[in-house]
Amino acid sequence: MSTTRVPAVYMRGGTSKGVFFLARDLPQSTSERDALLLRILGSPDRYRAQTDGMGGATPATSKVAIVSPSWRDACDVDFLYGAVSVDAPHIDWSGHCGDLAAAVGPFAIAEGLVPAAEGTTRVRIWQANTGRRIDAFVPVRDGQVLEIGEFAEDGVPFPSAEIRLEYLDPDEGEPGPGGALLPTGRLQEALELPGIGPVTVSLISAGAPTVFVRAQSLGLTGKELPADIERERRLLERLELIRAHAALRMGLVFSADDATRLSPGVPTVCWVARPATYRAGNGVDVPADRIDLLARVLSMGRLQQAGTGVGSIAIAVAAALPGTVVSEVARTLPGVPTRIGHVSGSLAVGADVSQRDGSWRVDKVVFSRSARRLMSGWVHAPSAGLRGAA
Repeated sequence: MSTTRVPAVYMRGGTSKGVFFLARDLPQSTSERDALLLRILGSPDRYRAQTDGMGGATPATSKVAIVSPSWRDACDVDFLYGAVSVDAPHIDWSGHCGDLAAAVGPFAIAEGLVPAAEGTTRVRIWQANTGRRIDAFVPVRDGQVLEIGEFAEDGVPFPSAEIRLEYLDPDEGEPGPGGALLPTGRLQEALELPGIGPVTVSLISAGAPTVFVRAQSLGLTGKELPADIERERRLLERLELIRAHAALRMGLVFSADDATRLSPGVPTVCWVARPATYRAGNGVDVPADRIDLLARVLSMGRLQQAGTGVGSIAIAVAAALPGTVVSEVARTLPGVPTRIGHVSGSLAVGADVSQRDGSWRVDKVVFSRSARRLMSGWVHAPSAGLRGAA
């Protein structure tokens, strides 16, 4: 059987991993492109292992990134992100990954899309999914991306070189999924859930569309680990019900019944609680005075193993907005990064917000991640059955 061979780079960005492609190396037809990417990642896999592909069988490791030169004067490259379902033939192109965004700069420099500037190279990224600009500041030594350093991030076992990411004023871009920062114009509202009743939430479209809910209202503490959630079928069904009705309220789908099928990646669900000492996934205690709130993010039906970049952006923005369910539990001070207690430890993210003509806006979000090239070469997929298979 003949195979399709495509140049690719396997990269870690933050606490995520994904397969990176240049747009010119993929089919122009979106259906053919998606069919090829699904087969490369090993989806759909009814065993939920992606054994026959490059995917890692978790939301954090089943991702693709497509990069191309940007035609925008203010940007160097365009970055399109895809969340690949493990067990369904679907790629969600509606969200964003702040972790993989950290790897876009190093990828663009290594592929010759952006010339390396000694010391620090600024790579101006257009995030095509959400219509936002990101500036990545990548360390460079002797014309090469520097990967070794002392920067440590919880959820990544080895230290690396620090990459600073700045998400600039969204007003410079186009409306992302869900439109405005507050898609419904409200800081808090009640979702009426069939068979359950009202649940108070905050709906925020920053980083990625997210529905925030107090941990207490779910009977949770905010200290949960993945194993605590994965066996709670009724809780997962309730969380998906909240997510589906939030997707409808945010204008991401036309029916809550369609949310699981048409928009499985966004919005994500995040439950929050006041700071408290807890034990992280690596067995290390995180003291309450080291964090400003507890947060747990559910994506694609799985509890995130670490603080993701895009999820942390949404949390920090929600914490900075007075009147959200997040700001009511967070110990956040204006102008000071919010320290988020996640499954693997903590992550600090700075978010500046302001009000203009009665509407809230995000002026800038700043945080640091690291990235590393894991493998480069070609990925292979059986040619038979690829055309239009997605």
